Formats: sequence, C-alpha cells, structure tokens
Amino acid sequence: MFKVVALQFTIATFFSAATAYFGSVERGWSAALGGMIAVIGSLVYAIIVAGGTNDAKKAFQRHFRAEMTKVFITAALFIAALVLFPSAAWLWLIIGFAVATLAYWFALLAV
Repeated sequence: MFKVVALQFTIATFFSAATAYFGSVERGWSAALGGMIAVIGSLVYAIIVAGGTNDAKKAFQRHFRAEMTKVFITAALFIAALVLFPSAAWLWLIIGFAVATLAYWFALLAV
C-alpha cells in the first residue's frame, strides 16, 4: 500500500513541477498543495489499513474507518488551505488534487 502512496506522491510532484514550469510558480504551488492533500489522505488510509487481518468483518471495519478518516482529513485540509492560503490558484489546487487522486487509482492497478 505504501508503494501506491509513493507513486502517487511522485506523480503529484512531477505534475506540480510541470505546472510551475509551463504555467506559473503560483499555479505550481497550488497544484502541489492539492496533490499533497490527496497524498496525505492516502497515507493516513495506508497507515490505518497496514497490518491487516484475515477476519473479513474486522478488515471491512478497518477499511471503512480508514476511508472515513481519509474523507475527514481531506475536508479539513481543504478548509485549512482556504483559510491559510487565500492567494492560491484554486482551480490548480483542485486539478492537482484530481491528478493525485487519479494517480492513486492508476497506481493501484500497477502495483
């Protein structure tokens, strides 16, 4: 699971660097912020799920708790970004988040 998060981080980093290079530094940092919101959520999920069990009911409960925690943390980080970085390019923040989230799903297929 941590390989997936590492691949997601790598793709988010390259996307934000390309955005900064071809767009502007502000857009690049905004894309990086959005990507990191997605990566942090995925990392928290991976930490909670690590050390799985063979019991299906316990595994389901662990994944459910991990997903709910991930959603809460993602929402909290978006709110924090709104408050702490009002000058961020919000479209690029959302695009950075979307690219990192898609990278997570594609990484699941690759690993």
